[in-house]
Amino acid sequence: MANPPWWTPERLADRRPALVTRGRIKKAVMAHLESQGFTEVECAALAISPGNEAHLAAFATEAIGLDGVHHPLYLHTSPEFACKKLLAGGEKRIFDFARVFRNREGGPLHAFEFTMLEWYRAGEPYAAVMDDCLDLVWLGAETSGIGQYSYRDRVCLPHLPAERLTVAEAFSRHAGIDLLASLTAEGEGDRDTLAASAGAAGFEVAVSDTWADIFSKVIVTIEPKLGVPAPTLLYEYPRCEAALARATAHDPRVSERFELYVCGVELANGFGELTDPIEQRARFETEMAEKQRLYGARYPLDEDFLAALAQMPEASGVALGFDRLVMLATGARCLSDVLWTPAP
Repeated sequence: MANPPWWTPERLADRRPALVTRGRIKKAVMAHLESQGFTEVECAALAISPGNEAHLAAFATEAIGLDGVHHPLYLHTSPEFACKKLLAGGEKRIFDFARVFRNREGGPLHAFEFTMLEWYRAGEPYAAVMDDCLDLVWLGAETSGIGQYSYRDRVCLPHLPAERLTVAEAFSRHAGIDLLASLTAEGEGDRDTLAASAGAAGFEVAVSDTWADIFSKVIVTIEPKLGVPAPTLLYEYPRCEAALARATAHDPRVSERFELYVCGVELANGFGELTDPIEQRARFETEMAEKQRLYGARYPLDEDFLAALAQMPEASGVALGFDRLVMLATGARCLSDVLWTPAP
């Protein structure tokens, strides 16, 4: 029997405690960030480009001028490009509770429209936003009054010291694969080397699989093991898996990219931001070529963003799925239970 609509009195009554807690967590997060010297910004949802990552799927629309001319636009998948333009303009610490839109999403942890909390620190290392993430994990639990996060059969204690694990260490520990051996000196993937290692470790590898396909097959088996029994910061992703992050100073094969996991759920994705517009353009072109190969489509580049990047200071930034944090903090079963009005 199908569930009644979300607006029925009985469904709303069931969900209302979590929704009220959502508001309390949002206020606590805003107060915390403002106490750290952050300014709240509000980025426009309409964008020239929705983002240039191969697997990102956006909602397309158009603006019609008074002259009747149609101009293609997209609902943004992240406020990232706009926030970085603000950094180029001189902002130092900013955050945005952004309503964002992603197509081709589904399941208990996804929604077509959701809230992404993004924040940036100009002139500060990405270790600083890693620490911010852990502060918010603790704050979510403290505000909701839970002693631990839980999802399915996994438990995470937010007060425990976080596990800090490189992606290469995770591949070695959880899959028995030497990931770094499959990367060139510039951080590009060697498909045959990774295919051989993954096959020997018991993964099924198709002839048509690219290096990125094989990487994805492995990492999805690792993710459920992360964030248990403490939050996990998974960092130093291969450069070819981090289109918007700069390379680490100690190893050009890997990047200043990290993800935060709690109970096997990815909560946040952050970077030491790439600020070289030439390299950024090349990475976007590579991503769009892969999107064309996989989906027969590509998104335009935001030339204004690339121009701003040339003036942007070094910075670190992170995007956190606020709805997921609330879901875990309230013990809700799925994302739609913590959205006041779930999208159709």
